[in-house]
Amino acid sequence: MITPEPLRAAEIPSNRIHDLPSDQRPREKLSRLGPAALDNAELMALFISTGTKGRSAIEIGRDLLMKYGSMSALGALPVGELAKERGLGLAKASKLAAAFELGIRVAREQVRDIPLDTPERIHDFFGPQVRHLAQEQVWVAVLDTRLRHIGTTMISMGTVSESTAHPREVLRPVITRGAYGFILIHNHPSGDPSPSRSDEVVTRSLLEASNLMQVRFLDHVIIGRPSTGRLPYFSFREAGVIP
Repeated sequence: MITPEPLRAAEIPSNRIHDLPSDQRPREKLSRLGPAALDNAELMALFISTGTKGRSAIEIGRDLLMKYGSMSALGALPVGELAKERGLGLAKASKLAAAFELGIRVAREQVRDIPLDTPERIHDFFGPQVRHLAQEQVWVAVLDTRLRHIGTTMISMGTVSESTAHPREVLRPVITRGAYGFILIHNHPSGDPSPSRSDEVVTRSLLEASNLMQVRFLDHVIIGRPSTGRLPYFSFREAGVIP
């Protein structure tokens, strides 16, 4: 029987980014070709910076994407949960969370001059931020007279099945900012955007309160996830509840 000769140290494949050919290292690749040339794992590696024994920063990024399925799902994780992932920790998780938040803010700036006057636009604007959240959250987006977005406030975080949205809490950021109107947005963690009875009750109460305060209630949009045979959102305006 022939016994294979052990690999010498110089022949053992390295998992370190530093040991990759220069044209395969994320930083050099970005410098030469631009950020669009990097895949998601390579971009994440720039924030993860260092790997662990046997795993490079790129491999950590790929493992995270495989586990959660998408950048959106990964970006929706609380920093504390992200920090528990093998190979991260609080410092690296914080860098990734900051990167995700910067992406969200850039996206908001790019569409800030576009009026949020249809459920489709509202969904396109907020869907990537909330559709993968594990808990139900309620957000109020305030608008100017041209229906452009001027700010968003989270007013409630519930369990996976319910949340609360008292008219007083919803209207507070609207009045404080002197806004013309507002949109209520919340997610259904199940992925099904069909409204519950409590969703309808909250919507009708808000309609009465906003009329009393003379601010315009544009829509209440429930955001779910895409599925065959249904829209990924539900609009109370489209349903005729909000005129």
